[in-house]
Amino acid sequence: QKMPLASGAGGPSGADTCPRRAAGALAEERRCTVERADAALSYARFVERFAFSRPVVIRGLTDNAAFRALCTRDRLLAAFGQRRVRLSTANTYSYRKVDMPFQEYVEHLLEPQDLALLGSDTLYFFGDNNFTEWGSLFQNYVPPPFRLPGTTSAYSFGIAGSGSGVPFHWHGPGFSEVIFGRKRWFLYPPEHTPEFHPNRTTLSWLLDTYPRLPPEARPLECTIRPGEVLYFPARWWHATLNLDTSVFISTFLG
Repeated sequence: QKMPLASGAGGPSGADTCPRRAAGALAEERRCTVERADAALSYARFVERFAFSRPVVIRGLTDNAAFRALCTRDRLLAAFGQRRVRLSTANTYSYRKVDMPFQEYVEHLLEPQDLALLGSDTLYFFGDNNFTEWGSLFQNYVPPPFRLPGTTSAYSFGIAGSGSGVPFHWHGPGFSEVIFGRKRWFLYPPEHTPEFHPNRTTLSWLLDTYPRLPPEARPLECTIRPGEVLYFPARWWHATLNLDTSVFISTFLG
């Protein structure tokens, strides 16, 4: 289900095209190598098997149909079009920040990833949300019910074009959910530092580095869709690639 940010409240973005070389990379993995579970997963089992040791994709853990209805192009622009949003560069350290009206971002920067651009030249809306201004939207989000002892949760909301994403980095544990579109994940355990350049985009890494990796050096990978939540433990390396124009939200546990 693609994020209808092109026009009206319905169809997918007509701009969702990439140069031919990149277009072939915007596909799901041959086989999801992240463990999967469904809503029958108990909290005790989650803590025992996944919380501190490995990622998992859980289907049906949340029901965010109401939140999804608020995340169409028309509804978001009507509610937040004139609000200023803070964009981050799509490189590992995301040092540079740029503020602009949300409508300007949607109309001019929400485009497929340009392969010629470095991560430091690619602006990405994710993470720097003003919770006072966006609170009316976030209060409609149903987060994953699982928590880790001694942690509190914080949301990070994002919208980005096809082929965009964040290269490998790590931080504390969290959940990621796609509201519209598809997001492909690549994950390594803490003891396995991936081969990557911090200023190259995930798309260029997938095209140039990934094919050269021997099978034993490849990451865990999986594509998540609406209705699925991916959990990643603390300090796990991860990179993301949006296969479509996507709306997504993470719940960080810190």
